[in-house]
Amino acid sequence: MKKTISLIPALLLCAALLAGCAGKPSETKTEALPAPEADEATMFAVDKNINMTTIDNYLGRDDAVYRDVRMLFDPADYAAIGGEADLTRTIKGFKIVPFPYIATLQSLPVANAYAGEHLFDVEWAENGTVSKATARYAESMMVLEELFPKDKAIFLMCGGGGYANMLKQLLLYFGWDENLLYNIGANWEYKGENALELIVYPEDANGKNIYATWRADYAYLDFDKLNKTEN
Repeated sequence: MKKTISLIPALLLCAALLAGCAGKPSETKTEALPAPEADEATMFAVDKNINMTTIDNYLGRDDAVYRDVRMLFDPADYAAIGGEADLTRTIKGFKIVPFPYIATLQSLPVANAYAGEHLFDVEWAENGTVSKATARYAESMMVLEELFPKDKAIFLMCGGGGYANMLKQLLLYFGWDENLLYNIGANWEYKGENALELIVYPEDANGKNIYATWRADYAYLDFDKLNKTEN
């Protein structure tokens, strides 16, 4: 008589094995971040460990957000100090959130600094910290909390390091965890492999540059749609 082999035990065994695998944590672990450590030798206290030299090693993390806090086209004359007013490139994975739209600027060593609408009026102390910050709009804090989540590491970058440091100080003033805030410095100095070019330079020397702003992950603020506070 021909024997009939039941597949049920085998199927049950496979299901058990799959369930066991699903319950196990992933073998791939994200390396813990070094604690923020400001390099006091730098003008804007750029982080010693995570900066333009090392940032490529810390991209794509689920426990971090990446913010480029420059304007796409800054009116300030950064060319006078060897920088760029136009945001010609960023780093892949960084969202652009212009700091001048967030808060009052500190005094800058360049002319024509932005002085338009922003979310918070800030009084700056002589040591560069925030002595007072007042919301100009009912939505100001909502915007800040959504763009800079409190439960993740925040990597802040700008052209020279100044805007990034200002934003870090503002977040500290409002109670963000100092152990999650990194000023990673000046993108003007970045030489890594993850640059995202926002300007295309035609091969024809007489051709006009193409401003590829559509490539940018940009946080757009429409101040006309926000509700002014009565302060």
